[in-house]
Amino acid sequence: MLLAGAIIVLTCFIAFGTPPKAFLLLIPTGLVTFVLSLIIGHFLAEPLNVLVKKTEAVRSGADVSLAPDGRLHEADELSKTIDSLVKKTKSQQIDLALKERRQSAFVSDVAHELRTPLTAIRGNAEMLSDPDLPPELHDKFCSIIVGESERLSRLTNDLLALQRIENDHTPFELSRVNLNSLAHSVLDALEPILRDREANTEIVGEAPDVLGNPDRLKQAVTNLVENASRFIDPGGHIVIELFGLRGNSILAVKDDGPGFGDADPKLLFDRFYRADASRSRGTGGTGLGLAIVKSVVEAHDGTVEAINLPEGGACFIVALPSIPAEAVPGKA
Repeated sequence: MLLAGAIIVLTCFIAFGTPPKAFLLLIPTGLVTFVLSLIIGHFLAEPLNVLVKKTEAVRSGADVSLAPDGRLHEADELSKTIDSLVKKTKSQQIDLALKERRQSAFVSDVAHELRTPLTAIRGNAEMLSDPDLPPELHDKFCSIIVGESERLSRLTNDLLALQRIENDHTPFELSRVNLNSLAHSVLDALEPILRDREANTEIVGEAPDVLGNPDRLKQAVTNLVENASRFIDPGGHIVIELFGLRGNSILAVKDDGPGFGDADPKLLFDRFYRADASRSRGTGGTGLGLAIVKSVVEAHDGTVEAINLPEGGACFIVALPSIPAEAVPGKA
């Protein structure tokens, strides 16, 4: 820059015959201009240099703040953009790591759940190969094999259902659903099972209609009723209570069984969680029914929770957004 200034000065001197005194004045002026340009250039470049160093530090894994320092508008805007990208990247990394841990845990849980019935089937099949096995034991071992095979089928179906609900991001078909009619259809479908378990059922109340997928909501309610039927004594009671509350339609499934004790209610909806593992296996549970309920309800922007009733038994409460009254023809 200094050389360019000198060339300009010399050109002016040769072309226009600048007096020597004026020429002498141009030299310090050029020097001052040069120094000022260096200062201004440094002022403009310094925030960018700092930002480059911070970005390199972040890339190396250091926890560095990329907040704007207010020295240069353009650098501040660039800092905001880079900071937003860094936060988004970190969030995606955390989500990916969490997803990988869940997948790993899920595979481990599935392997554990499959191992138990497979071991039982293999052990009983080996016993059947004994030529001296009494007929009564033959029938017993055959019954165990059939039962464990059926349990494997239920587990497979539940796994496929859960995967379809959680991984299918395409919008499902929605329609107006009357929860009272839905509850009656669930009890009708489960009537053979409920009769075999000597369960007394009742539907109480009404709830505003909801916008949802009838098949998936029916699956969720079916799982709740079937789950309740496993834990009541013969002659026990299952009540489906319906009502509206603060813009939500509430469906509560109550039973007079033993409840779930001191278990964390939130854990009940985790895959393969059992408050009493041996009892759940003995009643045919796969440990996925309540996880399916949670996935279905959350897909409908609802919530589900569990509580122990003061008088004994468990209550599972599903809350779904009601269709507004103004959306119903003939209602104010």
